[in-house]
Amino acid sequence: MCGRFTLTTGLGEIIQRFNLNQQEDAVEHSPRYNIAPTQTVPVIVEDGGEKKAVPMRWGLVPRWAKDLKIGNRLINARSETIRQKPAFRRSFLRHRCLVPADGFYEWNVTEEKKQPMRIVLDQGELFAFAGLWDQWESPEGEVVHSFTIITTRANEKMADIHDRMPAILHPADESVWLDPSLKDPELLRNMLQPYPSETMEMYPVSSQVNSPHHDAPDCIQPLSVPTE
Repeated sequence: MCGRFTLTTGLGEIIQRFNLNQQEDAVEHSPRYNIAPTQTVPVIVEDGGEKKAVPMRWGLVPRWAKDLKIGNRLINARSETIRQKPAFRRSFLRHRCLVPADGFYEWNVTEEKKQPMRIVLDQGELFAFAGLWDQWESPEGEVVHSFTIITTRANEKMADIHDRMPAILHPADESVWLDPSLKDPELLRNMLQPYPSETMEMYPVSSQVNSPHHDAPDCIQPLSVPTE
């Protein structure tokens, strides 16, 4: 699964990397070092043929949900079953999104401890998780946009610590994934393959990442020696 990730750049860099048609002050965003479920981050959608970032809550709340709580259980969507799950199948064909990130966390579980690890691409570059989004309205009229991150089987490097990993899109596939006119499920699923392990780096970080309330630069600093 993917339960934490990072987006340590400013909105200007996100706009440039994903070629968005909006100003830097269009969405409120500051560098994030430990993004957790239920928190709000910029997510990229296609609207009227243009890509733009919009703030969304992590944890997809389907439009038919009775309340927000269901989103706490829907932070990830398995690529293998995405077409069968009622919470995801409509969004898979109609509401796909890019979730910008520059790293994510996974925990290496041993008999002694759970060591958080940060996984990044070469040079720490920005990339995009494949995501789905939906719009939900409360009985009081509050409108909530929310998203989930799609997961796939682990690549060779990730398999050392977990059997799943987030589906990272190749840059050439990002615009195709966003295209709302594309409804070929097999073509879409073929984009959700494990990202090549040779392009990824992994390193241990502080256990402060375990707390969703700790969101600071020290979360991403490599440990020089293992923690106790």
